[in-house]
Amino acid sequence: MVAKKADAAAKEDTKPAAKKAAPKKAAATKVAAAPEGKRTDGIHKPVQPSAELAEIVGSDMLARGEVVSKMWVYIKANDLQDPKDKRQINADAKLEKIFGKKSVSMFEMNKHLSAHLK
Repeated sequence: MVAKKADAAAKEDTKPAAKKAAPKKAAATKVAAAPEGKRTDGIHKPVQPSAELAEIVGSDMLARGEVVSKMWVYIKANDLQDPKDKRQINADAKLEKIFGKKSVSMFEMNKHLSAHLK
């Protein structure tokens, strides 16, 4: 009986160790080479603003995020947020051309901007 236990112990020692799962590699994404290390895909892709939008953000090609940032700079500089509800933007003459109405929520703004970006 002692021999059987010794044989069983010896067999366990010779068994290969359980394989550990290899760490998963991150999926490789293709990103176009851009100058100065800037990304040029998806939301970072430069877009051309329309003439109406160019009055506010400039006529240069910009990433969508930069367009939104410049819009907020304009909105805050001209005090166009509703004082009672900061989520509402009260359009002046320039913004009314873009939004098509006098007041929009900040959540609607991107929808209206998309119509003015190529």
